[in-house]
Amino acid sequence: MIRRVPAVLVACALALAACSTSPTTSGAAASSAGTFVVATAGEPDTLNPVLNYGVDGASLIFDGLVARDAGNALVPGLAAALPTVSPDGKTVTATLRDGVTFHDGTPLTSADVVFTYQAILDPKVDSVIRSDLDMLASVTAPDPKTVVFTLRYAYAPFLQRLALGIVPAAALRGKDVNQADFNRKPIGTGPYRVESWTPGDRLVLTANNTYFGGKPANAKVVVAFVADDNVRAQRMRAGEFDAAELAPKLAAGFDSVGGYQVHKVDTADYRGVMLPMGNPVTGDLAIRKALNSAVDRTAMIGGVLGGAGEPAYGPVPPTSEFAEPTAAGRPGSDAAAATAALDAGGWAAGGDGIRAKGAQRASFTLMYPATDSLRKELALAVTADAKKVGIEIKPEGLTWDAIDTRISKDALLMGFGTPYDPDFTSYKLFSSQFAGQGYFNPGHYKSPVVDEALQDGRDLADPAARKAAYSTFQKQLATDLPWLFLAYLEHTYVVKDAVAGVQPRVEAHEHDVANSIWWNIHTWTRK
Repeated sequence: MIRRVPAVLVACALALAACSTSPTTSGAAASSAGTFVVATAGEPDTLNPVLNYGVDGASLIFDGLVARDAGNALVPGLAAALPTVSPDGKTVTATLRDGVTFHDGTPLTSADVVFTYQAILDPKVDSVIRSDLDMLASVTAPDPKTVVFTLRYAYAPFLQRLALGIVPAAALRGKDVNQADFNRKPIGTGPYRVESWTPGDRLVLTANNTYFGGKPANAKVVVAFVADDNVRAQRMRAGEFDAAELAPKLAAGFDSVGGYQVHKVDTADYRGVMLPMGNPVTGDLAIRKALNSAVDRTAMIGGVLGGAGEPAYGPVPPTSEFAEPTAAGRPGSDAAAATAALDAGGWAAGGDGIRAKGAQRASFTLMYPATDSLRKELALAVTADAKKVGIEIKPEGLTWDAIDTRISKDALLMGFGTPYDPDFTSYKLFSSQFAGQGYFNPGHYKSPVVDEALQDGRDLADPAARKAAYSTFQKQLATDLPWLFLAYLEHTYVVKDAVAGVQPRVEAHEHDVANSIWWNIHTWTRK
């Protein structure tokens, strides 16, 4: 899921939510021994893994053939052991666990695994993750317990793709997967089954007491969808939630409040400004160079993030084995370098302090989702730094629906990132073949060098060759600057002291229902 939050809720709905006394999300329910209530800004568009729900695992409703432990290392999931890979890297074989059933009691078989992956490859299915499986030639089931994946080429991180949740073939075979009721009322094998989903409000999950991983320690989980950061913080303070995702400054407000713990979770989640190549200002390399020099990333980390993050210069996190250190820049601002870039690019100083090239003023709009307070503050910080060197930025908070219509021409404060493999997000985000496909490369960035490096990164099996390819990719990106990378975040959560069993792990950009600090909520208890 690319969007960080859904469309903005109307003010009256937010007010009602803030004053809710429903038995599901009230403070009394949150303190119930058998129920945990958690709150997040983001809401899925679907609950079907085929259509991009919880594809990296920890979805609470589904399981993949593999899972990840607290250190993000791969461990067996629905597979009895980690799948085996042939010497040439082109055949991957998985053997299923015994006795696993779906929530409706039907047994899991290899046919369900085959159906899941074939559905993604089916061109009639609107799956945005189809390109993730470009390497997959076929998936077959020689017997009810065995699944064989045949690859077109050796793809080093393929086992990580097997964290995708498996759906029951019987529930979807012969149906239009794009419109199926299953997408809102799914059947999985995970620790929780879906009781109800009220769009814009909550997802209610009940324990799967026959879960192969053991009966969940709690009977129910309620995921409250609260798009507005401030409203979510108010409701957390009112005692409605056991845990909530909050912006760093809002989370810091709980540091001195008894009964709560603030968790700063390491991530590979970056924020940056996507700069459209077709815009007459952001499409000019001199402007992009000037912005890259002018922004004070160190000040942003301290002021906007409250210290919960580190400077970002590219889409591969510094903690990754694929990170290219020479592509990193200086954390502070360099006004002299910014001014030199603008002078060299023909952007002359104007009487009003804003530079211009001929009749074109150095001015552009920077969009951000209106309910995301962190992105708003980052947008304002970028605006202030840019003005110091003669670039006018007009920040504009919008709904995602409004942003959708303008992402090819106006800059956007975006977020992406994965701690797993650099192919997972960078391929779609920077390859020219995805230019203009929604939130994949919305700025229409095109570079033959980047295209070749990204393709090599997914085609080559040799670790050294892959590292070289991603080094080339990062260096070229640092030259072209299609994004103004700002910061890698620490995700901040507030959790009640009474909650036991919380195990933070390095997180990706996506962390709403799946892959949040509550990835192991089925093991949580109360002290």
